[in-house]
This record gives sequence, structure tokens and C-alpha cells, in this order.
Amino acid sequence: MLFFLTFHLFPHIFLENGMKREKMGLELIGSCSAKFDKSGRIKIPEKFRAAIEEQYGKDLFVTSLTDEAVQLYPLSIWAKLTGIANEGALHLRADVRNFLLRVNRMGGKNEIDSRGRVLINQALREKAKLEGEVQVIGFTNHLEIWNKEILDEKLRKSPLTDQDFANIAQLALPGKPE
Repeated sequence: MLFFLTFHLFPHIFLENGMKREKMGLELIGSCSAKFDKSGRIKIPEKFRAAIEEQYGKDLFVTSLTDEAVQLYPLSIWAKLTGIANEGALHLRADVRNFLLRVNRMGGKNEIDSRGRVLINQALREKAKLEGEVQVIGFTNHLEIWNKEILDEKLRKSPLTDQDFANIAQLALPGKPE
């Protein structure tokens, strides 16, 4: 039963023959504390850095989608996510245009340096109130950096409900109508 649930909730961790991937630890999951240095660089926690570099390389797109946290996307993931603007004139749609304006205004390409650090520009750090010790959270294919107090407050104010779990189950189980 556990295999069934694991396979159906997380099919991306299994190979075609049903065997578990050897590199399960490469997923960007979990969370770690980290600190900014005086220059505004953050050392990406080792478990995340190794996964990013091995799966995607050192190039990142650093942005903020909502100003409450900073997102670090491997550049190849970001290119897939924003590839919608490459299709015809979609960049002329108001919603796509607003999204691209928001994420590119303070966002930009960056690279993990030889010491595992990435620079987060001052404007992004200020918007998300990031200073000192922060929380780095894995979101399977990207990372988010949060001010710990803001994150704790957000989680306290918005606990998961039974309806949330039902909605997630509908997304995770194949063959279910949406």
C-alpha cells in the first residue's frame, strides 16, 4: 500500500520499470537555514546546491513572484516556465505581460559561485525582508528564501484544511477528473 501511495503521489521518483531512483536525494525538497553575508550573497545549503548543479548546472534565475519571498529557479526550469511568451504574440496578453514585467523588473540571471553562493540583489532582499538568518525551502524544481518570522506567520494564518488535502489528492492521483 505504501508503494502504491508513494508511486501515485510522487511518480517522478520512479523509473519506468517501477524501481526507485538511486538519486532520490537530488530532489529539491525539505528546508534548511542559511545566512546572508555582508555582500548580499547566500550560501545555498549543500543538499540543494549539489542537486541543482548535478541536475541543472550553475545558472539560476533569481526573482520574486509575490515580494514575500525570493525564488531561485535553475535557468532551464525558468526557460520552460516562461516559454509561453515565445509562442506567437502571447507576450501581448495582459496577464502574461504583467507576469513578465513583475518577474523581470528586479529578477535576473545569476550563477552559483565556486563557494556555493549566489548574489540576491538588494531590491529583492528588501522587498522580502531578508537579512541575517533565513529559511531556504525546496519546491521540487526550485528554491524559495523566506524571512523566518514572515514564513512562520504565513503558515500560522493559513493552516492546511481538509479541503486543501482533498484538492491536492485530486491533483496527485492519476485518472481523477479535475
